[in-house]
Amino acid sequence: MNLINSLYVKYLSRFDDIPYRIKFQNNKEFIIGKGTPQFEINIKGEISKKDLIRSTFLAIGEAYMKGNIEIKGDLFEVINIFISQIDKFSSGSKQVKNTIFQSNSSKKQKGEIQEHYDIGNNFYSLWLDDTMTYSCGYFKSNNDSLHDAQINKINHILAKLNIKEGMSVLDVGCGWGSLLIEAAEKYSVHGIGITLSQEQYKKFNERIKERKLEKLLEVRLMDYRNLAESGLSFDRVVSVGMIEHIGRENYELFIKNIDSVLKPKGLCLLDYINSLKEYSVDPWIKKYILKEAVIPSFREIIDICSNYNFHTIDVENLRRHYVKTLLYWRENFNNNLSEVSKMFDEEFIRMWELYLCSCAAMFNNGIIDIHQLLISKGINDDLPMTREYMYNK
Repeated sequence: MNLINSLYVKYLSRFDDIPYRIKFQNNKEFIIGKGTPQFEINIKGEISKKDLIRSTFLAIGEAYMKGNIEIKGDLFEVINIFISQIDKFSSGSKQVKNTIFQSNSSKKQKGEIQEHYDIGNNFYSLWLDDTMTYSCGYFKSNNDSLHDAQINKINHILAKLNIKEGMSVLDVGCGWGSLLIEAAEKYSVHGIGITLSQEQYKKFNERIKERKLEKLLEVRLMDYRNLAESGLSFDRVVSVGMIEHIGRENYELFIKNIDSVLKPKGLCLLDYINSLKEYSVDPWIKKYILKEAVIPSFREIIDICSNYNFHTIDVENLRRHYVKTLLYWRENFNNNLSEVSKMFDEEFIRMWELYLCSCAAMFNNGIIDIHQLLISKGINDDLPMTREYMYNK
């Protein structure tokens, strides 16, 4: 065994909870762990030992993207096995610090949103469901389709917000508009959605016109930072998958701007990815998928909300729902590879599947969580005494 191969074997031997085979270009094979190998890793190109030690996530991710690593076995299952041993991964302290504390100016945030979400509506439509909802679904049963789960999620949020006919609703980071469309058609709410994505803005406007909802809904290209000076006022505010983009130093600014437009006794629902503690985001995802993303801890947001007299009404963990959602997306993505390949090269395709599988594995192992947090601006005694109203609609 040459020196390079021995270094790989030595490094990968730390991940020995499940047996697997390593195969090199010279057809040399080694089994890590005890028992029958559950999968095989083919190393087809050199991976820097320095990169492996500096960041396991980044080195392996880049090698997979470039085809220097091939997996024989289900990609999600293999990643899930490695993620379950995350305490054995290497990550340099400087890199961790940079991912915990990273500036997110208005210009940077806009650039990141457009880079990720403006890849193209045609691309996202290939693997999202027909509601074009790019966030965690809500599976009431194992038989729910992805479409069912996304409609369930939207209606679950609207029920939690105790939406009544004619209310005014703001959706911060509205995506392609499915939540407000459902709210308008079901409750005739007057809604405004704000986004920084040109593609989402364009598509949401098209959907408003298609459904003849111009008198009820509006979408704006607008930064949340401008809410305080907008003069707007709402009975309800909702934000799904937005806080992850704003940066740790802007959490309070975000809550402050929501407070500025929410009426007294108004309700706000925040649906966001979070973690138990304030630690780093996967550096591979930050480099290739969401460059300015920072995942808050759950306690950070709760602490800031209390400073603005927001009272916690309800908290729900949707971690397992996101695992199922991501695996549905991965299945749809793979089922449409012929169309995806007309838009992007092989490296992008490998990158995107790795992204979906990695996220699913991180949720599956509790490395990251997702919660729905329902808060009220001051005391709201008009709500039902129990939470049955959230589940009986």
